[in-house]
Amino acid sequence: MKKQFKLGLIGCGFMAQSILKGVVLSDFLHEKKIIVSDISEENLDKVEYLGVRTAVHNKFVAENSEYLLIAVKPQNIEDVVKSFEGVMPEKVISVMAGVKKNTIKNMLGSGTIKVARCMPNLPCSIGSGTIGIDMSDFNSNTDDTEFISNIFNCLGTVLSVDESKMDAVTGISGSGPAYVFMFIDGLIDAGVKNGLTRDEAKILAVQTLIGASEMVESVEQSVSELIKGVCSKGGTTIEAVKVLEENNFRGIISGAVDACIKRSKELSMK
Repeated sequence: MKKQFKLGLIGCGFMAQSILKGVVLSDFLHEKKIIVSDISEENLDKVEYLGVRTAVHNKFVAENSEYLLIAVKPQNIEDVVKSFEGVMPEKVISVMAGVKKNTIKNMLGSGTIKVARCMPNLPCSIGSGTIGIDMSDFNSNTDDTEFISNIFNCLGTVLSVDESKMDAVTGISGSGPAYVFMFIDGLIDAGVKNGLTRDEAKILAVQTLIGASEMVESVEQSVSELIKGVCSKGGTTIEAVKVLEENNFRGIISGAVDACIKRSKELSMK
């Protein structure tokens, strides 16, 4: 039976709002084909300008949406499933960190439900995100995989990965913006310490990071070769790099990512 809405969202927090904004403002999907529910009227008010349909009952959304995107906190999923009152959606998209596809299927009471598991990150809110997606349940239908991919293409770069790699995706891109923010903040503080204004230091730090990232993406050299290219013998950069190496800069980054992945795996076991 044809559903009333193409896309339904359960939860209207920050990430769901980002998804709705990206999907509607990119003209990928007409707002009248989208419905979202949330226990917070305040959250629903924040997407009113997009023209999407809003609801307070999750069951209505689950019952009337072809694709159901669940965007609630992992600890709230049991309550959400109960609110469906026995309704079993056929196609589910999850952006819940640490919640495996089989866990969602078992909670909904059917192994035949198809689930796509996604890990978006904070820059999705400005259309510059990175999203890891496992869509293997939908591989038999290109219409499904294209639709799910295109939802997140509105938010940034989509990388199709197996669910077994999702914890690593979380450690690198899901939580990665925090590491980058800390690095930028450190550069800004160092600039201020050495005589720049905070605004001057921010411009220099941010644009340097953008330019360096674009080089990694566009040139043929490896990252190691690019580092060597900046480090002229007897120059300034090599002195800075020496300090980073002496203080185990790479090891600190690796340790941070490992800690993040460990926590992601712990959440997956719950």
